[in-house]
Amino acid sequence: MNGASMKKSSRREFLKSSVAVPGAAFMLPTIITHPVWGAGAPASLINIGVIGVGRISRDHDMAGILRHEKEARIVAVCDLDSNRLQEGKQFVEKAYAGKGISINVRTFGDYREMLRSRDLDAVVICTPDHWHAKPAIDAAQAGKDVYLEKPTSLTIAEGRAMSDAIMRTGRIFQMGTQQRSWPGGQFRIACELVRNGRIGKLHTVKIGLPGDPSGNEEPEMPIPKNLNYEMWLGSTPYVYYTENRVHPQKGYGRPGWLRCEQFGAGMITGWGHHHVDIAHWGMDAEYTGPIEIKATAEFPKSGLWDVHGEFNVEAVYANGVTMLINGKFPNGIRFEGSDGWIFVTRGNYSVTASDPKGVTANEQALSASDPKILTSRIGPTEINLYRSEDHHGNWLECIRSRKQTICPVEVGHRGCTTCLLGHIAMKLPRKLCWDPIRERFRNDDEANGYLARSQRWPYQI
Repeated sequence: MNGASMKKSSRREFLKSSVAVPGAAFMLPTIITHPVWGAGAPASLINIGVIGVGRISRDHDMAGILRHEKEARIVAVCDLDSNRLQEGKQFVEKAYAGKGISINVRTFGDYREMLRSRDLDAVVICTPDHWHAKPAIDAAQAGKDVYLEKPTSLTIAEGRAMSDAIMRTGRIFQMGTQQRSWPGGQFRIACELVRNGRIGKLHTVKIGLPGDPSGNEEPEMPIPKNLNYEMWLGSTPYVYYTENRVHPQKGYGRPGWLRCEQFGAGMITGWGHHHVDIAHWGMDAEYTGPIEIKATAEFPKSGLWDVHGEFNVEAVYANGVTMLINGKFPNGIRFEGSDGWIFVTRGNYSVTASDPKGVTANEQALSASDPKILTSRIGPTEINLYRSEDHHGNWLECIRSRKQTICPVEVGHRGCTTCLLGHIAMKLPRKLCWDPIRERFRNDDEANGYLARSQRWPYQI
């Protein structure tokens, strides 16, 4: 190995073993602002505030925290829709009342006011994608630990800023890629088998995602008095209000913003972040990304909902593995090696009732080219991956211990980055060359122009 190769290799190993990751072309050590290994953790119950109390918050994240009433309490909720805010308060108080606990949950219409609460230890962020990075940064700077719903950010630049802020402040962070903590552990088992060579040399990963239909043109509607629409738009450009651009005013069905590029990238980040995260776990690529990427996609020619339709993404990594992502594969992750394959999926489980379905219903959550692969025992001297069967519980445990969660911020950022690279490649009809160390495209100013978006005052990072 020549000198240049040795330097690149040692740097890659440092990225994997250290919490500190470069913000640009150089590295700085992580600055821990409080003692670790338990010191500085909450003395009794962990007081939690929830930012965003819509569909995923009620069905998944608040429900996940409420199970741990002996370790933590949701003491405050925040939402820009005052009707949802009051319903969120009632939801939490009723849940605790069923456990014999009386609590008065505080309400906030602005998360920044919530973050000023000195008794608040941590926050769960369940906002639309364009409101992910900034609240996480603000929470870290306010000394709060963070659980963030996926995807990490709207843009790669936002994700880098957020990861740097979390590491600089030393906060405990959990990315909401809960497949790592799936009950039964099939995603971890699949990744352990791949990492330990049970399918030979890995060469291809195939990821299948569910799809999203396009929609109709939608008329301008009066802004509901209960919605702070100006702040809801946040850093994105002002556009007229229509209900299918935001969320239902009655009920908690799937919100329309998920299909608007102004607020997210569509399924490539919506479900893509879940599956790419697992792919990276099995590929041993959690702290890096592809070096080449190309894609094709169909986009609606009319209508309010304008995220991608049918698509295909092909990404090549420095270790020679090729990742293929499209909606024609079964919903899940298939690892293919020289000696066989492993496929892993959620099975028939949905986080919420309104989750979209894949192209096939996969009852078998874990399968392989040879059933003997799945019964292979991972020995104590082999690669044994981080174990968790409760994603929210793991976060709470780490708040007390100050140890790293199963999906820390840099891992979350790198997984989201790969999804966003796929989205950028959908817009540009050519192969793109990516530098995962500098986090820039090589010799491509046009592509680098997609790394960030202009941000509307006063909501910019």
